Amino acid sequence: MASIVDLIRRWRDRMLSVLRIMVGLLFLEHGTAKWLSFPYSATYAHLNPLSLTGVAGFLELIGGILLTLGLFTRATAFILSGEMAAAYFLSHAPRGFFPLLNGGDAAILYCVTFFYLVFAGGGPWSLDARRPAAPISTI
Repeated sequence: MASIVDLIRRWRDRMLSVLRIMVGLLFLEHGTAKWLSFPYSATYAHLNPLSLTGVAGFLELIGGILLTLGLFTRATAFILSGEMAAAYFLSHAPRGFFPLLNGGDAAILYCVTFFYLVFAGGGPWSLDARRPAAPISTI
């Protein structure tokens, strides 16, 4: 009978994929709310596509889809991590120091999770795992 440690080791990479999929779906919801009005939020009813919020919504929509599928995970996660860092410092930090009070805790969690995915990749349940690996050139 396998020990719990063996079970955890076997499922570690799969759970990375589960994390990526769930974060991708949650992030996608922000993009669909802004660009597709689903779920509807009055805050985004008159969204200017060229505003910071509009551009963020585009990144959330496309990035959320790519992350959920696990396609170009590392590059997508890098861009989205930067987006969330910018969102925190432009929108939340000016409201106060503490993330709980300035509403920025989700932005920080997204930022750090995306940055983790830059290094961890998409896991075995990703389209990236099905693509041939790019050769690593040496200098």
